[in-house]
Amino acid sequence: MRLNRQALRETSFWNAAGVKTPRYDAAEMAEKTRSSPIWLHFGAGNIFRGFIAGLQHRLLNEGLSDRGIVAAETFDYEIIDKIFAPHDHLALNVLLNPDATTSCEIIASVAESLKGGVHFQRLREIFRSPGLQLISFTVTEKGYAITGSDGELLPQVKDDIRNGPANSPRHAMAITAALLLERYTSCAKPLALVSMDNCSRNGEKLKQGVLGVAREWCGSGFADSGFIAWLEDESKVSFPWTMIDKITPRPAKAVEDMLAAKGIEGIAPVVTDKNTYIAAFVNAERPQYLVVEDAFPNGRPPLEKAGVFMTDRETVNKVERMKVTACLNPLHTAMSVYGCLLGYTLICEEMKDAEIVALIRRLGYDEGLPVVIDPGILSPRAFLDEVVNERLPNPFMPDDPRRIATDTSQKVGIRFGETIKSYMAEGRGLETLIAVPLSIAGWFRYLLGVNDNGEPMEVSSDPLKAELQAALSGVVWNEPSRYKNQLRGILSNKNIFGLDLTETLLADRIEEMFVKLLHGPGSARKVLKAYLKV
Repeated sequence: MRLNRQALRETSFWNAAGVKTPRYDAAEMAEKTRSSPIWLHFGAGNIFRGFIAGLQHRLLNEGLSDRGIVAAETFDYEIIDKIFAPHDHLALNVLLNPDATTSCEIIASVAESLKGGVHFQRLREIFRSPGLQLISFTVTEKGYAITGSDGELLPQVKDDIRNGPANSPRHAMAITAALLLERYTSCAKPLALVSMDNCSRNGEKLKQGVLGVAREWCGSGFADSGFIAWLEDESKVSFPWTMIDKITPRPAKAVEDMLAAKGIEGIAPVVTDKNTYIAAFVNAERPQYLVVEDAFPNGRPPLEKAGVFMTDRETVNKVERMKVTACLNPLHTAMSVYGCLLGYTLICEEMKDAEIVALIRRLGYDEGLPVVIDPGILSPRAFLDEVVNERLPNPFMPDDPRRIATDTSQKVGIRFGETIKSYMAEGRGLETLIAVPLSIAGWFRYLLGVNDNGEPMEVSSDPLKAELQAALSGVVWNEPSRYKNQLRGILSNKNIFGLDLTETLLADRIEEMFVKLLHGPGSARKVLKAYLKV
């Protein structure tokens, strides 16, 4: 049985396979959505398919909504051609439970799927619809940036600005700005733009990206000043902040084999030309959190009835800081770089390693929790306990440290820099920090592309990868004497860390740790043991 809308009629097959099917008419929902859309989402990857689309699916199942979501992809069009279109926009969601059981459900809430630059006219139609309530995004943190590390506009953004809003822009922020201009000139109805990406102050990043392009167009005569005023008026266009948390790793072979054994066909993962790993199914952990600032000037679906925490901006910020600066993300980054050095390919296997467990426990409990503000709606300690004791050790979650190590340069400022700044602001001694500098030193060591046995190791993609590796080019693994302060220029980069670390005592400590990590085979293991006293 292939996964498509026609196959949804074969309820006996899906029941026998242990797969839940929609309790609503997917075709009828799709027709209503196409004619009167309320929700458009940019970024058609796994976190959207397995979590966000699942929220609306739940509301549809409960009869709390009669329309779904339109999905649009702006980066990798093969996702639409090879996954969404062949399966009628359906996704088979597989939850991987810690007790070795799985829960399978077909998510049918996506009404249609579009390619941003190709289906630009259809997107214009959607934005002209007065009933459209929200545009959500999972385009990754770098998807909001319109400038490079040098502060200059990215080449693609320069092209979009020069060509104007009418000529099918390609960058996500330019596409969004152009479509907002379409709405402004057609009906000027309010709208919420909701980033659901895993990054700090995500609503602010989205607003800066969109306004940055819009202001350039205004200066070039493509838009009037009223458009900018409309975008800046949050009673007209809001940019709510959110915190999202759910691990959706690459499609796992074990899950593919399990589904194939049930008789489900055509589910083999594909790897696109842009290196996206994706399949008709999404495998993910059961725990999931979405906290959203309740600022929707044109109304919204009843997301709180799908398990979403609807609250104010201050609370969102506290929850996000809890997760991103202390209770999850720093642990992920630290164990990803050391996991790669020590040859691990699964996060759950790392949780059997005494040194890595000691690193993340110190990072979370001893160094992170003391400076985290309790957001009230979630307990930081309970959240951290769940991460350390249940989520990371889950043997049925095929998450790879190499995936988590992607784009680390975009993450260290929040995941470690914010803790450092909190210590300084509260007058806490930076000398008490061990796991934070160990994690930063481990990242630098990871960038050398040599594992702890001295073997070549692939370094995951990162927008600053070439720049950082060039800065470290004089450093040679197994020859610590070749180190000549190459880290200083990176440590002083406020764009990376959020502060100049050379103005703190941590710079010397990081350099000391880094040099020790260069002392030949087994040095990463020895350094962890020595500093963590394992």
